[in-house]
Amino acid sequence: QVYLEESGGGSVQAGGSLILSCEGTGRGSCMGWFRQAPEKAREGVAVINSAGKVSYAESVKGRFTISRGNANNTLYLQMNNLEPDDTAVYYCAGDYLAWTPCTVAAAKFGAWGQGTRVTVSS
Repeated sequence: QVYLEESGGGSVQAGGSLILSCEGTGRGSCMGWFRQAPEKAREGVAVINSAGKVSYAESVKGRFTISRGNANNTLYLQMNNLEPDDTAVYYCAGDYLAWTPCTVAAAKFGAWGQGTRVTVSS
């Protein structure tokens, strides 16, 4: 059974930083962060595989960093230079469907956390 729990969301001004964390089990070799802004579809933000290879959405490249804890049970998302367009509920993804490539555009997952809200004001 997959269990995922995100933390670290909050409200910041543009240019600020936040670190999101995801504790859980049932991950698989690829782990990722997704987000859903109001009235928009959920989109991939970043994924990382067991070898540490990462993939980012173009909109967050150079600002966000995904990483895994040593035990691979914790997933992080360091978010710097936040912009109002980053406002969304951020979800940790688990139960990686291993026949899909571990890239932000193509990776598929079968389980999600409850989400943590990030609000960036201008």
